[in-house]
Amino acid sequence: MKTPRHHFLHTRLDKTGIRRLYGRLAAGYDRWGDLTESRARKRCLELAAIRNGESVLEVAVGTGVLFEQILRINPDGRNEGVDLTQEMLERARARAEKTGAGHYALKVGDAYALEYADASFDVVLNNYMFDLIPEKDFPLVLGEFKRVLRPGGRLVLANMTRGGFLFRCLWEGLYRINPAWLGGCRPVSLAPYVEAAGFTGVRREYIRQWLFPSEVLYARKPRAGVNPGGHGGLRGKSGSSDMDKNCSRPDTKPARRTRGIHKNPRRAWRPGQR
Repeated sequence: MKTPRHHFLHTRLDKTGIRRLYGRLAAGYDRWGDLTESRARKRCLELAAIRNGESVLEVAVGTGVLFEQILRINPDGRNEGVDLTQEMLERARARAEKTGAGHYALKVGDAYALEYADASFDVVLNNYMFDLIPEKDFPLVLGEFKRVLRPGGRLVLANMTRGGFLFRCLWEGLYRINPAWLGGCRPVSLAPYVEAAGFTGVRREYIRQWLFPSEVLYARKPRAGVNPGGHGGLRGKSGSSDMDKNCSRPDTKPARRTRGIHKNPRRAWRPGQR
């Protein structure tokens, strides 16, 4: 499948710049995350549907907000976390120690070259990282995620995304003035890249929190013998094989579910549903 191109804003920070920026932001980052990212992170954990005893990897753990919850859900499993920034990891370690869990490891790591064997994990989670890195690198990083996942393993991602026209103008305008104001993040739409990387069952949800637009994506690594192209695209509730309009055309106005995760949480999609 040909790699899609959506022409997002060009990143203005390299790895060294990201490391320096988040080293400075580490002490106060949780305040920003609580205001703008907490709903999306919660939804990521719901979609991951982690079962105690599984092997779980979080890439870009940050201050460990999500990793702490993973440890509480999966005390008997294998829990690994990596981040590019030592200052973030120090806070993640402090959080992890409070859980009393013993089955975990946190270390400096690079999403471009994960230091794990093939097919090592049941679940890979990654939040607010692709909105930092160049679009041309999306296939490489998604390839690494796919490599370390076991067949049938789950991938759950959250990123800053493009909202409606006014939101897009606001956030992209701020990024153009000074990327550091947004932690180096700019809006992206990742679902077509996830499909192009060979994942199946791709689902996308749009979440807005305090005017900050996020997308949450769920996908699986195909099991042996499954043709990843057989689904023909993202599937919505109707089972249609056409690509979700919000994903294939990032300038399209997002779905009406914009004030929270779902209007009716009881009807929210869960892994395994069609």
